[in-house]
Amino acid sequence: MDLLILLLVLPAMGALLILLLPPIASHLIRRVALSASLLTMLYAFWLYLPFDSADPAIQMLSLHEWNARLGTSFALGIDGFSYPLVVLTTLLVFLAIVVSTGVTQRLRGYYMLLLLLESATLGVFVAQDWALFYVFWEMVLIPLFFLIDRWGGVHRQTAALNFVLYTMGGSVFMLLSLLVLFDSNPDHSFLFSSINRSAGSLSTETQVLIFFGLLLGFGVKVPLFPLHGWLPLAHVEAPAPVSILLSGILLKMGGYGLIRAAETLPQAIQTLQNLLLALGLAGLIYGGLLAWRQADLKKMIAYSSVSHMGVVIIGIATLSELGLAGAMFQMVAHGLVAGALFMLIGLLYERTRTRNINDYGSLIQITPRFALLIILAFTGGVGLPGTAGFVGELHILIAGFLHWGWLIALFSLGVLITGVYSIQAVRQLYTGPVNPAMQSVKDLSFQEMFAAGLLVGGTILLGLYPLPLLEIIDASVVQLDGLFIAGPELKP
Repeated sequence: MDLLILLLVLPAMGALLILLLPPIASHLIRRVALSASLLTMLYAFWLYLPFDSADPAIQMLSLHEWNARLGTSFALGIDGFSYPLVVLTTLLVFLAIVVSTGVTQRLRGYYMLLLLLESATLGVFVAQDWALFYVFWEMVLIPLFFLIDRWGGVHRQTAALNFVLYTMGGSVFMLLSLLVLFDSNPDHSFLFSSINRSAGSLSTETQVLIFFGLLLGFGVKVPLFPLHGWLPLAHVEAPAPVSILLSGILLKMGGYGLIRAAETLPQAIQTLQNLLLALGLAGLIYGGLLAWRQADLKKMIAYSSVSHMGVVIIGIATLSELGLAGAMFQMVAHGLVAGALFMLIGLLYERTRTRNINDYGSLIQITPRFALLIILAFTGGVGLPGTAGFVGELHILIAGFLHWGWLIALFSLGVLITGVYSIQAVRQLYTGPVNPAMQSVKDLSFQEMFAAGLLVGGTILLGLYPLPLLEIIDASVVQLDGLFIAGPELKP
């Protein structure tokens, strides 16, 4: 079996095995889900051995004709853009299952959906055919809809429907753009490589129109301002493990899609470069301001994700090696930080049954392990030196300054706003008067400490030693940068 097909099959086989188990075997169901996700994660890390980080070409290519009349192929492959997101996906799914002990109802369906979600998301990142990419893109909606609708909060049905309508609305425009690209391809193929060759013959005006359709589809997932309306409600109503995946993985699908769109339509993204900058800055500042004003901790982190993904859009908009590398690094950094914060806040909510930040106070004496990891996670969100966010933001800040000059000072304003609400959250949680109702809150267990510590530790490790991740993405970034017409020198 091809290496990447096995990657997709492992979580799907775990879901199938859970389906065959009796519903009452709750402990066995959880063990199977943990085993399947752990095996998938270890396999994803193992793929680094055959992966050549110096080669920008698509590696481990698996190509099988799907439907010759429709020009579709079951084509899988990875490069420097997709491999880090594959590893991030498997890590976050495994840890989401580890901290799913609070889910006690309909366990078989819950764990099956998590594993099917993992398989579909991995399919998005390894697909090398636009039709296959679109199939996996839409497949992600199905498990997420049911995970929110069946295991969410009071307004879970509204949140699930809102999420699906937003995403499907954007997907319609993406599908139309892909059909136009296919129609203009004389090879009658949806393969990435074939579409990329034929798209170069299109006029700039046509490329821009096609890119707008892709931008709407991917922008909903990012989420790009002002297409972010589904995100806060979905995060608030989703169970904490699902929030980890929504913010840590789902948003990266949008950023990854925009990078693939830039490969296909380089003239279009260059034409819309300043528009992407404006959208990125708007998301960065607007998301930060809304996060600042939230009393609900999950809403705060949800809006902070809008802000952090604005940073990713700015990095992509630079169309430079430095900025694109920063955008990829920031996606991984945000996946770790947002995953850690949603995990920790979710675990805190399970103990206190409140997410209102004003209900807490001086928890540092009662829950020191919570305090340590939440403070470190917020530090990573601010992007202080020594964290992965600092590396990504520094790359983007320098690239942006080289291209737009002092206009990029607005980027610093967004970082400052992030610092303000992060310090405010830490102060409210761990200083001030003691709330007597919080005196019996239990601290993190060893299992929870391991899961959250792995994400926080990864943020610090990449901040102190970013070279391995930068080496993985470097060759692909250099190749993509070569597609753009030479502008200001933006080399690292």
